[in-house]
Amino acid sequence: MLRKKVVLKNYDKKWEAEFKKIKSNLETVLTDLALEIEHVGSTSIPGLSAKPIIDIIVVIPDYKVFPIIKERLASIGYIYQGDLGIKDREAFYYSGNDGLMRRHLYVCTKDSKELKRHIGFRDYLRNNKKLREEFNRIKSEASKVKPEGIKNYLRDKKKFVDKIYSDLDLN
Repeated sequence: MLRKKVVLKNYDKKWEAEFKKIKSNLETVLTDLALEIEHVGSTSIPGLSAKPIIDIIVVIPDYKVFPIIKERLASIGYIYQGDLGIKDREAFYYSGNDGLMRRHLYVCTKDSKELKRHIGFRDYLRNNKKLREEFNRIKSEASKVKPEGIKNYLRDKKKFVDKIYSDLDLN
């Protein structure tokens, strides 16, 4: 569900600790099936402002294990939402109350284009202060100009994100 208002926060070191807590919880049911559990999105990039929502990707070997993954995630409060229009990325909503940060959880196969895009984008911005600063500026301006519309915010930052994907040959 998309929120109406975009609220950005300055980078907070606690986001990494929150991710580790959520990852630990996920590992209790996925450890034998997940290849990796990755922290992606803006909260995974030190120095980048973000909506305070942890983005997580559970990496699986192939779709043969997905029905089991889906069942196990449901057992700890994750509700399957389908691919939400993005091929090779399955989305889950967390419905529980574990006291941890809000999160978006995705499942991708190890060969998924979406996994490569998320990891490539994260790593590129982690290693490029100038681009982080530019992205911070774009996000800040987009959230102020259109504070009541996440769709508009996403549209305004899309050009920057697509440019990074193009630079990394991740389209």
